[in-house]
Amino acid sequence: MNAHADEHEHFAGSNKLFTSIWIWLVLLTMVEIVLAYRPMAIHIMLTILLGLSIIKAALIVAYFMHLKFERLSLILTIVPMLVVCICLLFVFFPDSFRSQDLRYKFKETPPEPAAESH
Repeated sequence: MNAHADEHEHFAGSNKLFTSIWIWLVLLTMVEIVLAYRPMAIHIMLTILLGLSIIKAALIVAYFMHLKFERLSLILTIVPMLVVCICLLFVFFPDSFRSQDLRYKFKETPPEPAAESH
């Protein structure tokens, strides 16, 4: 037996596992579509849709990108960087609201339409 070949062998999942994950992703997408057409408060709907999207992203990263089957050291390098990127997003995102006030605003009023004579 070649010891070097056994070193690189790892569990990559089965077709049954990937099919069940795919079915869950389709079901979650269908729930998102149904919720988009339901009348409800926008902040509640967006919170639910964001939560479902995070669950779908976690399933995709864990199973289809094989992160669930990787070594712990790889996960411990990727997850903290993801947290740092999200924190930077929340730090710099409020600055975008301030930039909307920096645009040039016209001081003059638009001309009045000419009065029509009958």
